Amino acid sequence: MTGQDKLVVDISGAGDLVGYRSSIDDLPSCSLHIGPQHLNRVGLLHGGFVSMLLDNGCGVAIRKELGDIEASIVTVTLSVTFVAGASEGLVTAVGRVVGGGRSLKFAEAELRDQDGRLLATGNATFRVLRKG
Repeated sequence: MTGQDKLVVDISGAGDLVGYRSSIDDLPSCSLHIGPQHLNRVGLLHGGFVSMLLDNGCGVAIRKELGDIEASIVTVTLSVTFVAGASEGLVTAVGRVVGGGRSLKFAEAELRDQDGRLLATGNATFRVLRKG
């Protein structure tokens, strides 16, 4: 894998729309620089974006484990626990695979701000879609 290969391209277009970037460098992660378009009515990062980042962090971890950054996987379940809010700066979800077999994978992720403060956690189940 080259350095350029380590950047995961979100082929769904969600990454371009929202502005997050995923990486499989040292730790599988998904990061977002919070902008005003990401805030809810009370001025905090909207829960939908929090969930999206955790979901993608888990997915990147699974793709890394599979050895295929373009593997077709879909979320079956996602459970999110909101711990604290953030209104600005960089937030990053770091995922890790915690189990599974050939067709189902289980992962978890933590979303932290740039100071390392825990914002949310997520647990997800993904189905691996095999080609052919």
